[in-house]
Amino acid sequence: MTKARKRKQPIVSSLSSNATSSIAAQGCRNVIRQYHVLLKRRKQLENDQQLHEQSLADIEARIHALGGLERYQQLSALGQREERGGGSQKVLVNWLKELNVHHSYDNRRKLRLLEVGALKPDNFLSSSSWIDCMPIDLHSRHPKIVEQDFLLLDEKQHLNRWEAISLSLVLNFVPVPKDRGRMLQLAHKILVPGGFLFLVLPLPCVANSRYLTFDSLKNLMGSIGFSEKRARWRKNGKMAYWLYQKTSTSKVSGGSFCQKVVLRSGQRNNFAILLTEDVEREDT
Repeated sequence: MTKARKRKQPIVSSLSSNATSSIAAQGCRNVIRQYHVLLKRRKQLENDQQLHEQSLADIEARIHALGGLERYQQLSALGQREERGGGSQKVLVNWLKELNVHHSYDNRRKLRLLEVGALKPDNFLSSSSWIDCMPIDLHSRHPKIVEQDFLLLDEKQHLNRWEAISLSLVLNFVPVPKDRGRMLQLAHKILVPGGFLFLVLPLPCVANSRYLTFDSLKNLMGSIGFSEKRARWRKNGKMAYWLYQKTSTSKVSGGSFCQKVVLRSGQRNNFAILLTEDVEREDT
């Protein structure tokens, strides 16, 4: 008797709820990297005085061919699934508990958390008894996620408003080094004294950068007015996590972090963070 052959499942290109779980993690990362390269190039072209319209059109066509920003967000959300290790919010919550921050908040007065670049509206649902989270993103995928560019927040309206800000895999998505610095400086301004900043980056952004090291990042954050409370990464790992606390407002002195300085040679990436010098210092 001839053995019946198992029927092959059709290959589909859509990202339905059933199909997403079968996408290889490496494939997701490869596509996300392509988006990062294209979006960075698009930003460079937009800022170029001699913008070449055809080049910009080519970039837009390639982004569209990958599925547009919606597909990028779907792939990024897939990386937060439990079977892929879950979201970074677990690290933040555990660190805040280690510092006994949760004992200061309850249902009557919750910790006000601004989650930047939120892909899901309920990342902090399990801690909702003491955390009041406001999720925002450039392109909201859910009615409960506020569509907002963090860099365009009304500074006066948000001044000293937040007890915590999460920048998880956000800074590396910003294509311009000075905008990365502005993002960190703005986060410092709108945090309450003693507030916390949670920063997550792909490990190579620091471990393999030509312009950034772990020590220089610590010094840069200190110049803004942040004190490092927790840090976690492992050699040959993929992610790096930091928890900073606002200790003062600062002025960047001597332009130390206002221009690119080569710190390491060799085959390195060009990830950098540059600060502006418009931050007045006032110890708190």
